[in-house]
Amino acid sequence: MQQIINFIIRNKNFLLYVLLFTISFAFTVQSHLYHHSKFFNSANWLTGNIFQTQSNISSYFSLKEQNQNLQEENQRLRFLLFNKTEKDTIPLDTSNYKYTVIASQIIKNSFSLPKNYITIAKGRNDGIKADMGVITANGILGIIENISPNFATVQSILNTNSRINAKIKNTNHFGSLVWDTKDYNTVQLTDIQRLVPINIGDTIVTGASSSIFPENIPIGIIKNFNLNNTQNSYHIDVALFNDMTNVKHIYIIENHHREEIQQLESTTKND
Repeated sequence: MQQIINFIIRNKNFLLYVLLFTISFAFTVQSHLYHHSKFFNSANWLTGNIFQTQSNISSYFSLKEQNQNLQEENQRLRFLLFNKTEKDTIPLDTSNYKYTVIASQIIKNSFSLPKNYITIAKGRNDGIKADMGVITANGILGIIENISPNFATVQSILNTNSRINAKIKNTNHFGSLVWDTKDYNTVQLTDIQRLVPINIGDTIVTGASSSIFPENIPIGIIKNFNLNNTQNSYHIDVALFNDMTNVKHIYIIENHHREEIQQLESTTKND
């Protein structure tokens, strides 16, 4: 308390000046309409900028939460999209849902090796199983291969062991999507017969023969093509929609009918 009193005594002239200036300023603003208007306009401008800065700071620190909410919303929308029936409706009985969609994040990604793998932050405890499909907002990414309680590895489409059913969107002719290891932004579509009409820029999507991915998931566009050595089918380069060097948020897809399909096909082959 004594220090406060000493401070006031030492600075009494300055404090008196500030007090008198404040009083005179207040009288001036109150008694003149022009000054009154300018003062409050300036005050509103200052207050507005302070609140805007505060809002920007709050928004910045809440970006992680906003991204999480956005990914969860996209998860719900993709779930509805993949389970849409031919009548453009969603089945009311949840036991009849064909696909489950789970959102997750990538914690490790390789793209420069012949056999590339991706590690994700979901595992057995989250309902992840082998052979689930993995996509991003832009297109397919790969297939779940190994699972631990809290993590899983994905066989990337940039893997020489990867073979995924894919088709040309506007003709529905399908083949196999593989990778020749030359370019991490380009994969190859094989087994497309020479009589099929194709053009540079045609869109490539997942095919109906896949028991892992829903049909028509985007993959990329035809970059170039030529006839292979046998001259019976095309060698097609597909430029991926995904930037394989910069992926973070993913969606994992489970086809609940896959096991039934595999059992039926196995029985048919044995017969």
